[in-house]
Amino acid sequence: MVRWKSRYLLCEVNVSERSSLLLLDERAIAAEVKAAVARTHGDYGAAICGIRFAVKYLNAHTGIVFLRFPKRSYRLLWSALPFITSVETRGQTIPCFLNCLHVGGTIRTCQKFLIQYNKRQLHRMLLTCKNQEEEEEVRKAILSCILPGRSRQELKEESESEEDEED
Repeated sequence: MVRWKSRYLLCEVNVSERSSLLLLDERAIAAEVKAAVARTHGDYGAAICGIRFAVKYLNAHTGIVFLRFPKRSYRLLWSALPFITSVETRGQTIPCFLNCLHVGGTIRTCQKFLIQYNKRQLHRMLLTCKNQEEEEEVRKAILSCILPGRSRQELKEESESEEDEED
């Protein structure tokens, strides 16, 4: 039996108002991506997009989307992403754009990248904290980002060593 190889694009939906993220759903994202590929690459792109394309995951709170595409044609999808300027859902048009963060061979590699990406974002937030209370909240959030197979102690030691490097 032949194994179908896919690529997963980890994308971030960027909107001007965070509250409009909650209106997004998987079907609306999929329809807009298919339309963008069809506009960009014509009938060939539309046909390729119809084969095994799927929105595997959408987190409406954070705006993170996993898109699955066949391995041989993921570049078509990737090249069409900049042409998405809005998503129409529930009778509303939400102006947004998709930022591709990572391309991976499995969902698991994308998840690992997403954990590291979120951890880096939290470290950046740590620098902008105004008081000790905010710093403690961000430190707890950083320590809650755990990769499978790693203990909290290893992460604590890693974050302390990163702090030492920053000083």
